[in-house]
Amino acid sequence: MKKAKIYIPNKSAMQSGLGKLDKWILEFETKDPTKNPLMGWESSSDTYSELKLEFSNIDLAINYAKKNKIDYEIIEPKKRKTVKKSYSDNFLN
Repeated sequence: MKKAKIYIPNKSAMQSGLGKLDKWILEFETKDPTKNPLMGWESSSDTYSELKLEFSNIDLAINYAKKNKIDYEIIEPKKRKTVKKSYSDNFLN
């Protein structure tokens, strides 16, 4: 049976805001990764490992996995802790 993980991808190093972080990704796990003896790259005969599906919400991703009989694991995003800062705090002491 196919296995997959459902998650929200992290923002890239070039991204400072929180935009475009609302997509859920369903990514299949590689069954048998092997090392290419010539180049040393990791490769696999499993073509599902190259597939990443985007969904607008988690419910659609879960429904897709259930409909296609895919075992899935949900990786919840971590909550961002925001600290309110003020310019005047530099002068209080």
